[in-house]
Amino acid sequence: MAPAMTAPDTPLDKTFDPAAIEARWYAHWESHGLFRPARPAAQPFTIVNPPPNVTGSLHIGHALDNTLQDILIRYERLRGKDALWVVGTDHAGIATQMVVERQLEARQDKRTNYSREDFIAKVWEWKAESGGTITRQLRRLGCSMDWSREQFTMDPHFTTAVVKVFVDLYNQGLIYRDKRLVNWDPKLKTAISDLEVETREVKGGFWHFKYPLADGVTRDDGLDYIEVATTRPETMLADMCVAVHPEDERYASVIGQEILQPLTGRRLRIVADEHADPALGSGAVKITPGHDFNDFEVGKRAGIKPADMLNMFDAEARVVQTADGLVPDKYLGLDRFDARTAIVADMKAAGCLIPHVIKDKEGNETLHDAEPRTIQTPFGDRGGVVIEPWLTDQWYVDAETLAQPAIAAVKSGAIEIVPKTWEKTFFNWMENIQPWCVSRQLWWGHRIPAWYAEDGSVYVAETEAEAQALAGNKPLTRDEDVLDTWFSSALWPFATLGWPEENPPRHGEESLLARHYPNDVLISGFDILFFWDARMAMQGLHFMKEVPWRKLYLHGLVRAADGQKMSKSKGNVVDPLGLIDQYGADALRFFMAAMESQGRDVKMDEKRVEGYRNFATKLWNAARFCQSNGVGGSASVAAPAATSAVNRWIVGEVVETVAALDQALADLRFDAAANTIYHFVWDQFCDWYIELVKGSFDDETRAVAGWVLDQILVTLHPFMPFVTEELWSKLGDRPHELIVAQWPAPQAAVDPAAKAEVEWLIALIGNLRTAKNELGIAPGARLDAYLPEASEATRGIIARNPGAIDRLARLNGIHFAPAPAGAAMQVGAGDANIVIPLEGVIDIAAEKARLEKALAAAQKEAKSLEGRLGNPAFVEKAKPEAVEKARADHALHAAEAERLTTALARLG
Repeated sequence: MAPAMTAPDTPLDKTFDPAAIEARWYAHWESHGLFRPARPAAQPFTIVNPPPNVTGSLHIGHALDNTLQDILIRYERLRGKDALWVVGTDHAGIATQMVVERQLEARQDKRTNYSREDFIAKVWEWKAESGGTITRQLRRLGCSMDWSREQFTMDPHFTTAVVKVFVDLYNQGLIYRDKRLVNWDPKLKTAISDLEVETREVKGGFWHFKYPLADGVTRDDGLDYIEVATTRPETMLADMCVAVHPEDERYASVIGQEILQPLTGRRLRIVADEHADPALGSGAVKITPGHDFNDFEVGKRAGIKPADMLNMFDAEARVVQTADGLVPDKYLGLDRFDARTAIVADMKAAGCLIPHVIKDKEGNETLHDAEPRTIQTPFGDRGGVVIEPWLTDQWYVDAETLAQPAIAAVKSGAIEIVPKTWEKTFFNWMENIQPWCVSRQLWWGHRIPAWYAEDGSVYVAETEAEAQALAGNKPLTRDEDVLDTWFSSALWPFATLGWPEENPPRHGEESLLARHYPNDVLISGFDILFFWDARMAMQGLHFMKEVPWRKLYLHGLVRAADGQKMSKSKGNVVDPLGLIDQYGADALRFFMAAMESQGRDVKMDEKRVEGYRNFATKLWNAARFCQSNGVGGSASVAAPAATSAVNRWIVGEVVETVAALDQALADLRFDAAANTIYHFVWDQFCDWYIELVKGSFDDETRAVAGWVLDQILVTLHPFMPFVTEELWSKLGDRPHELIVAQWPAPQAAVDPAAKAEVEWLIALIGNLRTAKNELGIAPGARLDAYLPEASEATRGIIARNPGAIDRLARLNGIHFAPAPAGAAMQVGAGDANIVIPLEGVIDIAAEKARLEKALAAAQKEAKSLEGRLGNPAFVEKAKPEAVEKARADHALHAAEAERLTTALARLG
């Protein structure tokens, strides 16, 4: 007997309108606290979101990242876990300070007109008024985050954690102050991280100069100078040596000798260092350790201490006097690029410029000051000016020491990186990690808890009073710098849960920290593997003595349709909110899941997004059809009893689908999971089950259809939360919302006999429809069919399903006898080869002629494209998108030729 079920509730609208349901349902979920229901006895499941900048707005990368997280959190919530998705924003030191400074500039005002405290107060005012844009946009995407515990990296409890970490690391000898090179932004006047540096191709020059040997020394070849080449002539004002390769015979006789720098008169030693490439230029390299990262290392190997390295620029990249006082006054105060022009001119006037010879097509030679070069040049992504490697005193973390436990955790499997291919990159970077510069020359951020006495002593403490006690009440001045935002966000997995203070239990819970650390999984773009992910691993293991998360899933980038990286300058940026407005959040989310294939980049395809909106519409219409036939929500988690083959078959399909979904999500194969539920809904349920039961909705079928529709809504919910919740609410009186329903537990098995029977019918109907289409026969044309040799199993299937064969296959029965003589087509189904006469159905000769003509055309196009693709000149030199299109066109024409060949074969 079929289980009782609730009666259909509110009739569904004829049209599926995403915009009408999204805002209503999100507000309901959030206001009723459904993003983290109180489940103190349940197994915890925890994700922390990569905190977006408080200045940010939702971009397509956020849409991918947060969709994947929401799929997992909704899935685990449906499985009954205490699912916590920690949400918050990053204070984004540089970005936020720039936003507020621009507002001041618009009023002809500036930061320096205010005290530090007054300016920071203005930043907090800005955050209160404008800092919530991206969190509102995450809601539009459907992200089921625990907003009641929303975090900000400048919240008081977070500041407490940041200060404690700094002080503890300092006292453990793992934070120190040092003079090293940093990426310096002369516009923002602060050090910046590698992530904030973008490399652009710039047309520049490669200048060659003579550096005379000192004291009348000559080389073995008689030359009294060494030729050096550089793309930055201005830095010669701070040259400290010249490097040659130790095995370069051209310079063996002068290693250890000195040269005279022509403009400064500085004596520079010639040193042997493998950094100098004998095959590049002259093989001699001028070394400016205070203004080049490679030169810095060469300088150290040459015995030059960082404290003694010369600095020729101020914070705005203008020329200043070096410590030895040898920079001529005429250059002081010049911008670096103006200095370049002046220095080249002066070297040329001194006869020390070696001109570059360029020959035209006729062989005529012209002399140029520099060899034209396209140079990979670093720019600040926010300041927009060329970054200057600058020697300055900064605070550093001993990343090498902190990296060791993180390396061991990945090697032991305590942290699993998915896809595994990223492990090699992780190890390569971590095993060669450099000191981490954590100080920034800003006002907005966590101020470094260090105080200085007049004698240069440094006192690091959590409060000024503690520092004063350490200093014996000497007058102290606090460090002006703030900490890099990556320093604070590295604490995100545990500081968001209340560390260093244990949260008092809430609603009888144990502390959040004890319950939800370690997190279960982190989902992140691969581009922040080192800036954020690795640093969380280091800090989590150091302070919590446990990994921050058990799995690290790295996804790819979302690229434009042609595979190019999205950028405003290219005009190919896609606005996710625009896609939501047009197609709905569910469609965009499903696109992201279906296209995310274990870390590969996702190519944006708006037609696919539209296709998934159509998918939601198909489900909507299927639910309307079921509702109109008396089908409502099921009252049973277990599958209802079923006797008919089609009902037993669809129950088994649910069992297989749920198992495949569980496996795909366990493996973090979002594409496989999305495609599994897509094909079940579209193919098995909408296209076949509903067609097969149409017109025969008895009590059993209503019970089974209602139960299956509920399973669809639950399993599709993590991907498409809005349409599924709306349908759930309209199909019956429910005791709870779908967001907190139970993940399917069919308590049923696949019925092999029912599966074989229905798949036989599907094959017959599908293959017959295909054959009709190939031969130009009207879909509704009724045909006769013959099956002279039928197995007992096949005879049974035909006998039990006359209605489906009549209504869907459009056959006037299947005769167990030989077919009449004449042209016929053959259609397979299971072990049966069914013969369908064509005499009088179509003009055989005309159809053959049509097919042969179309086949010749398809084969001709396929052959032409095959020849093109077989030409290495085309494949190697054509634009990638042109090659990709040619391959797609070839596949299309080849498939068409194969289809037409099959159609001709059907005619005999």
